[in-house]
Amino acid sequence: MDIIFLPFSLLTFPEIDPVIFSIGPFDVRWYGLAYVVGILLGWAYARELQKRSNLWPNNQQPMKLIDLDDFVLWAAIGIVVGGRVGYILFYDFASIMQNPARIFEVWNGGMSFHGGVLGTVAAMMLFAYLRKFSVWSLFDIVCAAAPIGIFFGRVANFINGELWGRLTAAPWAFVFPDGGPFPRHPSQLYEAILEGIVLFLILAVLCLVFKKLKKPGFIAGAFIFGYGSARIFVEFFREPDAHIGFLFGGWFTMGMLLSIPLLAIGLWGMLTASSREIKIRSE
Repeated sequence: MDIIFLPFSLLTFPEIDPVIFSIGPFDVRWYGLAYVVGILLGWAYARELQKRSNLWPNNQQPMKLIDLDDFVLWAAIGIVVGGRVGYILFYDFASIMQNPARIFEVWNGGMSFHGGVLGTVAAMMLFAYLRKFSVWSLFDIVCAAAPIGIFFGRVANFINGELWGRLTAAPWAFVFPDGGPFPRHPSQLYEAILEGIVLFLILAVLCLVFKKLKKPGFIAGAFIFGYGSARIFVEFFREPDAHIGFLFGGWFTMGMLLSIPLLAIGLWGMLTASSREIKIRSE
């Protein structure tokens, strides 16, 4: 067994109650608030991108502001339903089958990013079909804003003291309440920084400086590739789910397995962007 030396500057995990306040039997939790704030700020940013006609092909917005406004509810449903179903299928199928009531306990965590992506993609495809405009434009504008929600979601994971990292002697390590007596990587914050802040800035530069929204699917591809790369990197520091562990080799995790296809999909999205035609929303 490896010996872990406690660093002198070991950080104390902040005692933050997952419940912000309660109204009767109803609890308002940081986890739920993170989703609401992330979706609303992402929606506001997406509206600003949509207003700038010079960012889009032929200097013409492919959709109306009302479309983005209406899609917020669709996005929320896609994220929550897809994220929960993805977690059940990819990470916790056996235990949830033993206690099916846990399916609805989203306030206790248990959301899969990969499942959330699939749920949101399904919502975008159906919404764009019904509104009769290019789904690629919706992919791009949603993906440009998605890191905002990811940032708040990962911060909420940290507040909940869940999804912590592997043992480490790093001076910024934390002893998490449910992570045993040893210091661990705050892998939730690594993901908040890489998948949230860094990825948002990269995509913002691609949108605002290099005008990549003019190439349908490029921003979506860049987001998917960027997230997959960041997630695979952080998986080397993140503790795998106890009921799954390492898939093989003592280092390869389920998160890596699910992220590898994202690299190929993202590259394909960027490399084929120039060949796509875009359909403008008709009245």
